Amino acid sequence: MLHEVKFLSFNERDEVYGWIYVPACRPVGIIQLIHGFGEHSRRYLHMITSFMEAGYIVAADDHVGHGKTAVENNRWGDWGDKGFETMMEDEKKFHDIVAEKYPDVPYYMFGHSMGSFIARMYIAKYGSDLNGVTICGTTGEWPNLDEGIATVQKLVDAGKGDEADPTIAGALMGWMFSRCTEGVKLGNEWICDDPYVQTDHAEDPFDAFTKPCLNRSWLYFMQMMKDISSREWAEKVPKELPVYNIAGDQDPVGQFGTGVYQVTNWLIDTGKNVTTRLYPGYRHEIHNYADIKEDVEEGIIDFFDWCE
Repeated sequence: MLHEVKFLSFNERDEVYGWIYVPACRPVGIIQLIHGFGEHSRRYLHMITSFMEAGYIVAADDHVGHGKTAVENNRWGDWGDKGFETMMEDEKKFHDIVAEKYPDVPYYMFGHSMGSFIARMYIAKYGSDLNGVTICGTTGEWPNLDEGIATVQKLVDAGKGDEADPTIAGALMGWMFSRCTEGVKLGNEWICDDPYVQTDHAEDPFDAFTKPCLNRSWLYFMQMMKDISSREWAEKVPKELPVYNIAGDQDPVGQFGTGVYQVTNWLIDTGKNVTTRLYPGYRHEIHNYADIKEDVEEGIIDFFDWCE
């Protein structure tokens, strides 16, 4: 069974589109899947199918400025003007819709990349909603983040929040290609070293990654990272919430492993229950590598089964 739902965003302007995928069996749990920057939730159909085959209901939406939500609202790369908490609060609204429709079912969350940032913000505020969370391809302390925030804040303060400065992405993320020995042609090589995955990502018509992102949206993106980049963030996570932290050790978002362990250490040092797994030799989208994606999905399923 498939339900399509929509609800008013926290930005008080856009309708967010989401889907609830229901297996034809008694569900063992619900997994709310949160996609990353510039993509959309249907890039996770293989994972969604695997979760459903394991007996899980899967709830996934397209963020404001992304995917079908962007298409229906005609707002590519525009997250609104209500602050960096917008997407996290949208996930709370979506959670409440799904939980009301399927009550008394264990509830879990999976977030990849920016989705992991959103999930980390979520568990710091609404962690009691969940029985477990998986963060995939997350970040530690982002290089030169404060400088980036200051630069973009000046643009927004100067009334240029609704413009799209093409230099921001390079300044914030240009260093991420440092280990892409094959060269940079499409501008997304850091996600995966499989040319087919790169091309599929670049040519996806629902993918906002290659479309302009407003300066204000970039500011919110960086403020989101700042919000979760400290031990103080970890202090807010409920001690009873199990966390599974996974990534490729060649993922620049996780600072090639060091940022992933930094997040784990923040959690451990504040008394949290966290399991960490790095996949050697793999970049950002470990769930899209043909040779390991089933292992990645099985690990997540095993973790959520254990949480129950």
